[in-house]
Amino acid sequence: QLLEAKASLSLARTRHALQLQQAKTQMNNMVPKKQFEQLQNSLREEQCKAQQLQENLHRQAEQTRRQLVRTQEEHEHLLQAAVEQAEGLDHNLRSTEAVLAQRVAQLKDTQAQLSRNKLLIKDLHKENSGFAMALHAAKLKQKSTEEKNQLLEEQASALKQLIGKITPASLS
Repeated sequence: QLLEAKASLSLARTRHALQLQQAKTQMNNMVPKKQFEQLQNSLREEQCKAQQLQENLHRQAEQTRRQLVRTQEEHEHLLQAAVEQAEGLDHNLRSTEAVLAQRVAQLKDTQAQLSRNKLLIKDLHKENSGFAMALHAAKLKQKSTEEKNQLLEEQASALKQLIGKITPASLS
């Protein structure tokens, strides 16, 4: 029994020494209370800072989102304005093309009328030349007629004088 008791005691001492060794190892691995409190305070501060940073990040993200929405709305507005302006310009272009086509048609009609007028003027010029020649011939004929008329008047006057002389002598 004594041997058993000694063995039991020896075993208990070994276990106790092992537990003591483990406790010392755990104690060595443990942080002193003051240092633990400092670390806990640092942890709380870091957690506060992290929370503030997260809140700031969240605010910035919200501001960025709102700004992106505003920018997108502005871009959509500008795009709509550009589309409306392009439609207006397209309408103006079509109107201008229609007016130009009408003006081209008018100019072609005017050009055709001018061509006809040129031909008429040529014909009138030829006709005028013919009239000028006829007028010249008529003037020559008139002059000739006037000269003959003058001669006839002179002859008539001479005949009157002659008759005037003959008539009183034949009456007597």
